[in-house]
Amino acid sequence: MILRIGFGVDVHRLAPGIPLFIGGVEIPSDIGAVGHSDADVLLHAICDAILGAANLRDIGYHFSDKDPQYKGIDSKILLTNVVDLMKSHGYSLINLDSTVILEQPKLNPHIPQIQSIIAGILKVDIDAVSIKATTHERVDSFGEGLAIKAYATVLLQKH
Repeated sequence: MILRIGFGVDVHRLAPGIPLFIGGVEIPSDIGAVGHSDADVLLHAICDAILGAANLRDIGYHFSDKDPQYKGIDSKILLTNVVDLMKSHGYSLINLDSTVILEQPKLNPHIPQIQSIIAGILKVDIDAVSIKATTHERVDSFGEGLAIKAYATVLLQKH
């Protein structure tokens, strides 16, 4: 059995008047993440973790922010494409562990829905999808509510 670990991270600036998508869920908020796609930091970090574990480069290589077809795209589509790519290279996901860093709004009420959406896309049991949220204790741009960050780690198995 071949096991591969992947790590992903994503950061987006926050601005008023933009929807905030985290883990495929639109979170009620006065601020949202700025990006070429829907700027879903969690799904982007998961994409990079999977691509990294399978040695398939990174999200920007597959879905360039210079390509107009990805302007405003739902990141659930990007993750679905990454999962298809992962499977076509003989891998399956064993588990995901992730953390979102955001001062406001609080994510804990939304975590079960986020887990359900991600588990569905990854085609794994919900208990294989760990989503955590934390603040940056009001330190730096994340703590000041100017940016959002997500980390993701995955374990893949090659068949």
